[in-house]
Amino acid sequence: MDFINEYTVSLADGILERYDANPILTPNEENWWESKSVFNCASIYDDKKVHLLYRAVGEYKNYISRIGYASSSDGYTFTRNSGMATEPAEEYERYGIEDPRLFQLESRTYFTYVVPSDYVREFPTVSSALATTEDYHDFKRLGIITPRLHDDKDVVYFSTKMPRTSGDLDSSNEQDGKCYFSLHRPSSWVGSSYGVDKPSIWLAESSSLTSFQKYSILLKPEQDWEAAKVGAGPPPIRTKQGWLVIYHGVSNSKIYRAGAAILDLDEPNRVLGRSIRPILEPEKEYETNGDVNNVVFPSGACVIDDKLFLYYGAADKVCCLATANLDSLIKYVLEGN
Repeated sequence: MDFINEYTVSLADGILERYDANPILTPNEENWWESKSVFNCASIYDDKKVHLLYRAVGEYKNYISRIGYASSSDGYTFTRNSGMATEPAEEYERYGIEDPRLFQLESRTYFTYVVPSDYVREFPTVSSALATTEDYHDFKRLGIITPRLHDDKDVVYFSTKMPRTSGDLDSSNEQDGKCYFSLHRPSSWVGSSYGVDKPSIWLAESSSLTSFQKYSILLKPEQDWEAAKVGAGPPPIRTKQGWLVIYHGVSNSKIYRAGAAILDLDEPNRVLGRSIRPILEPEKEYETNGDVNNVVFPSGACVIDDKLFLYYGAADKVCCLATANLDSLIKYVLEGN
């Protein structure tokens, strides 16, 4: 079977364009901790610089991931630090820290990340954790934020608190009548009791950043190219038309592609539009051949002068960039292409 053309897939032609100089980050053999692969980068733009935290691997035997840091004044060309930004420090991180996602909330910078329950080669379950930083070098751990053994990853937070979707949450900690919202993907939540047959993206609500109180299904696999599972990519981006959610979809033959959806600004449980076709799929050599072939994994995004900068991991080997006119992408998604 042809790996990419397993289905008749038509992309959002001309909407999302790869950066001509991809990859933007590659393994650095001079630094042992990032000598094998660098991928799945998180991003934040602070009106002066784009800050990246990226997953780095320096050996294949145990495949322990660490986090590196790079920055850019234009979003295209990055300078990376020679030393790692952070490495496993807590007992629950002993098998690595993976797939960071950066977000800002209430004037603070946070990132979520994945921690395996065992060495990656042993097919562990995973949990998600939360940390905060002021300078991308010193990090305060806030601990595990997902139920253990639920295989819960791809956790991203909305950048503002919003009114609850219903009145059945504990509001004792809420001072403004609003709560935190996040997306996550618990792989073990499948079957008739959950209402989904495959791992899906859930919307979570809570009065605390470090725990979830209410869950509802938001996006589940619908198309062939995402038939096996879907998971959130970068944190949702607030736009005038709604929250832009970029996610990854995995086909039954394990090809990773990217899709997009628009959620209502005030009621994020309402899906206003969703791309039927992927907006990005493995085509280039650096996407089709690597440590895991045929993978594009969106994990970071920011908007600079009305242009979306989408950062993604390619083939679990390198970090890459694709850009789009933000309004054009939103229109495309709302039209259900």
